[in-house]
Amino acid sequence: MILKYDPATNPLNTIEWAFPLCECLHIAAFAFSIGTIALVDLRLLGVGLGDRSPAQLLRDTEILTLLGLAVVIASGLAIFSSDPVLYLHNSPFQWKMLGLLLAIVYNYTIHRKTVLGNPASAGGMAVAGVSLALWFSLVLAGVFIAFV
Repeated sequence: MILKYDPATNPLNTIEWAFPLCECLHIAAFAFSIGTIALVDLRLLGVGLGDRSPAQLLRDTEILTLLGLAVVIASGLAIFSSDPVLYLHNSPFQWKMLGLLLAIVYNYTIHRKTVLGNPASAGGMAVAGVSLALWFSLVLAGVFIAFV
């Protein structure tokens, strides 16, 4: 049995404002999530919010980060459902999915362990730099999805 998908039946393709609203939600939640992660990373780099340790910031923002990532993934799946064939054959989309997997795994393993451990070392700065680079690369890949 072959499964067939007709994009014309998807509400994101048939309701005029559905796709743009979903896209706005996706981008806003992504900015929110990356923003909370960047706060911790910038603190690891010694920039901003000097009255709090990186570990404190992580604890203060971890629920918000997780909530934002959940909205990003849910809205991303909805956007993907609007035309899965188009997205599956789009190389920036493929890079974004690989990068998202790497960034999430990195964020909840190496990054988290470093922040809660001994972030004062040069290793803490390197971890923050890699984290920022991973998340920024997702933004770039997302922008290029529309151009390929």
